[in-house]
Amino acid sequence: MIGVWLTDAPHRLNLSLSSCSEEKSDEIIKFLGDVRLNALVLGGVSGEIEIYAYGMYKIATITEVFGSCLGLCLSSDLRSLSVVTELTTASTPEITYFQLDTSLLSEYLPEVTRMARKFTHISTLLQYIKLSLTCMCEAWEEILMQMDSRLTKFVQEKNTSTSVQDEFMELLLWGKASPELQALLMNQLTVKGLKKLGQSVESSYSTIQKLVISHLQSGSEALLYHLSELKGMALWKQKYQPLGLDAKAIEDAITSVGSFILKANELLQVIDGGMKNFKAFFRWLYVAMLRMSEDHVLPELNKMTQKDISFVADFLTEYFNEAPELYNQKGKYFNVERVGQYVKDEDENLMSPPSTEGNQWFNFVQGSAALKESPLLFPYYPEKSLHFVKRQMEAVIDQCLAKPADVIGRSVHQTLCIPLYHAAKSEELGPRLISLPSLWNDKSRNLHYMMFCMRGSADTKLFIFRQPTDVSRTVNDAFVAVEFGGSLNSSKCENPESLRYGCLDARFYEDEVVTLVLKDNAEAEGRDRILALLPLSSVYSAEGADCPFIRDPSKRLEQQSADIPARTVCLESQWRVLENIKAHYVSVNGYRKVASVLSSNLRHVRVFEMDVEDDGEADEEEEEESHSQDVTEEDLDPSTEEAQNHGLAAADVTEESLE
Repeated sequence: MIGVWLTDAPHRLNLSLSSCSEEKSDEIIKFLGDVRLNALVLGGVSGEIEIYAYGMYKIATITEVFGSCLGLCLSSDLRSLSVVTELTTASTPEITYFQLDTSLLSEYLPEVTRMARKFTHISTLLQYIKLSLTCMCEAWEEILMQMDSRLTKFVQEKNTSTSVQDEFMELLLWGKASPELQALLMNQLTVKGLKKLGQSVESSYSTIQKLVISHLQSGSEALLYHLSELKGMALWKQKYQPLGLDAKAIEDAITSVGSFILKANELLQVIDGGMKNFKAFFRWLYVAMLRMSEDHVLPELNKMTQKDISFVADFLTEYFNEAPELYNQKGKYFNVERVGQYVKDEDENLMSPPSTEGNQWFNFVQGSAALKESPLLFPYYPEKSLHFVKRQMEAVIDQCLAKPADVIGRSVHQTLCIPLYHAAKSEELGPRLISLPSLWNDKSRNLHYMMFCMRGSADTKLFIFRQPTDVSRTVNDAFVAVEFGGSLNSSKCENPESLRYGCLDARFYEDEVVTLVLKDNAEAEGRDRILALLPLSSVYSAEGADCPFIRDPSKRLEQQSADIPARTVCLESQWRVLENIKAHYVSVNGYRKVASVLSSNLRHVRVFEMDVEDDGEADEEEEEESHSQDVTEEDLDPSTEEAQNHGLAAADVTEESLE
């Protein structure tokens, strides 16, 4: 998988749900980006290319190239995309350059940016809701199932025909318990266990209630807001219809969010009713068990109002109904604890859905055909769980936001295809020298650059190709072959017959500066590898008397390489000798002013700071050998602890891992 960023540094906003769990604090990072759009471009072995806005949401899927992607570069003006691929035909890998027209992104850049930011908000809020549900599930504890399992065991062991509900009702009304119920309460549940269970239920319910109100509802309402704004954008057809925004699909997404909000409100009602009933039930049962054990009962606990008794009676009537069909599914006869069926991602249907009997609004809607089919009312799924409604919402939103990626992807078309060369088999042992810049500034925003070496040829010239991002334009010196003289100083670089340096590897250090690893073909002792910086201005500054190169589209470029104009360059002081290392590959970071060199046996790495001030203390003898005194080096052996501390993953790369 090949990926490149086209980006300004994005601002980041951390959303933390630290209150969700005492031991775990999760974060969701929102890539809100800057005013400019930033994009991540990915290409894989299948030739399919994807563009992600702010690195998060896909805005284009491109299928206009063939082969495995070796390099990608989206121009800063978004007019075109450069792609280098490898396609194996007749067992011979062929390297090909493609230029794709992405002018739709450029023409509708303000609209694409606004749409992408909305997509990023929506995608982030979906993750936020998912994290909220995870935290709610963590807050729900398995201890809440103890009541169900113990009541089930009581049913299996008791010898009487009286139901569990009747047993507890007799205890509530007459204050006397059967021997079986008394054994259950005093031996299995215990006074201490009941107290702990009551505290656990109250704590878990309170935490889940806060999560629903503070996170789930607020996140859903924010999602509803952004989708409504996106629908407004879609209705502006002149601006957003070419990008694939569909108002009807967005309206369906809004409806699904409304159903999710209704289900979250239903959970709040279940929690609120459960907390009131559980509090009254546990308080009453605690006093009853104290009396059974003949312990002292505090006066404040003896005070039980008629409202409390009513709560307990309602709790026993609604929750203590036996359901033998549950035993085959869950191994229990009861479902006393109702909140878990909402927060646990197990079943699509609720085992004990809330009763709608007596609900005047529900009866009114069901009795009115106009309201029942009205698009103004969100659908309500009383039999479904919260997770089912969430998955349904995610599927509808994903389908809604996937259409722009297809529409924008279909607008991309191929404008240029250049077969470069057949790869030599020796290249299979290491990475190929193909380099595209990953970041662009305003100076070079209208040009694509590419560097490559045809390793199968007799020489090791560095070929540089540049192409306007606007395919209607042309540029002089589209192809240039760069040669390096026997001496890298300008005073000794005038004799072209003294050429002896070849290019092993090259990477764009900055937009207009290239970092090179050069090899002395004469293999002079101690001076056979050189690290150098090459400004592109030195390549194109010469006013050429070269004959213009006209490419034959019917041939590969390697078959015409002898006709490509060659430029001999001198590097002045921007180079240094790499001693005691057979350097072959280079990787650079122009922003951090760092370059790292990897040896040909893939076992040694050297790291260079490329922007160090000259301290003025070097001897004159050393100046001749290291003309680049603003470079320092650090030789790291992969077996040393120092190399590991620097985090250089290349230091312990094996040959097999690079294949």
